[in-house]
Amino acid sequence: MSQWRAYASRLSLSDVNRRGAPPAGIVFTSGRTESNNLSLLGRAPILTRRSIITTAIEHASVRLPIERMVEDGWTLRTLPVDGGGLVALDEFRCVLDDQIGMVSVAWANNEIGALQPVWEMAQVCRSRGVRFHSDAAQAVGKIPVRIDGIDLLSMSAHKIGGPQGVGALFVGRDIELRPLQLGGGQERGRRAGTENVAAIVGMGEACRLARIELAACGEAWVAMRDRLWARLQAVGGVRCNGPLAGPSLPNTLNVSFAGVRGEALVAGLDLEGVAASSGSACAAGAGEPSHVLLALGRSQDEARDGVRFSFGVTNSLRDVERIAEATAKVVGRIRATHRGVG
Repeated sequence: MSQWRAYASRLSLSDVNRRGAPPAGIVFTSGRTESNNLSLLGRAPILTRRSIITTAIEHASVRLPIERMVEDGWTLRTLPVDGGGLVALDEFRCVLDDQIGMVSVAWANNEIGALQPVWEMAQVCRSRGVRFHSDAAQAVGKIPVRIDGIDLLSMSAHKIGGPQGVGALFVGRDIELRPLQLGGGQERGRRAGTENVAAIVGMGEACRLARIELAACGEAWVAMRDRLWARLQAVGGVRCNGPLAGPSLPNTLNVSFAGVRGEALVAGLDLEGVAASSGSACAAGAGEPSHVLLALGRSQDEARDGVRFSFGVTNSLRDVERIAEATAKVVGRIRATHRGVG
């Protein structure tokens, strides 16, 4: 049984198909960033227990709202991750005490693909009366996603092939939110403003197709990712950033090459017609070390060198060979240049 199918089996894929979110629980937003902000800043004024738990590798649209909450008097407890980017469930149980008002943990990390035990964490929170939010923008359409037990869940349409600028937030039945933008009574008073109906329809169609293609794509992506990793190892001096042997997205591989700057590799691959990214796509060009790789224990320099490859529905094993050949070519050229300078 493949890693992807084992993960799908654990979440009971057939059961997932019967457990959809009720229409009343969906708030249409402009995407992941707004959904995450509404989940956190829309809940913060309501809660009396003003401590929050998150991880060291969250997306900026979670980290920055939490920073605002801390400025307003909240206490932050940050869960560390291991060398593969994974949180220990037992450690989470230990820090979840009666001071915690909310937990926010991304289901899948956008840089390294690490999958957290989100569903299990949500069940622990539910048993202790703590509200649980998950940024699932990277998970939806890549793995089975269960909402039962989760209070708030964010997603973006473009991550599953839908239009840009539209997303959704699942809100549990008994969850109160204070709207961040005021005006009309749209979205049951939770998000004022006229809905982008055309984009919402596009998101709905993208969700429908993702649901149909989930199993087949998951298996194909695992094969492509594992083949690419095998081919890149032949280049030499390569390191995987993420839990390749543990729970991870089927379509994501983040690697570093010794002696090769991540931005230089991405630029060289672009000239070869291969699209890859260095760090988070949202922070492209920032030049800062990846906070995700720093959390994995990488040095400042090493945290600048991670390069992410990810596959979509249009990719095949033939693309893997082209990517591997282009990467070997660019890495070899960069290393030769450095040797010449030395």
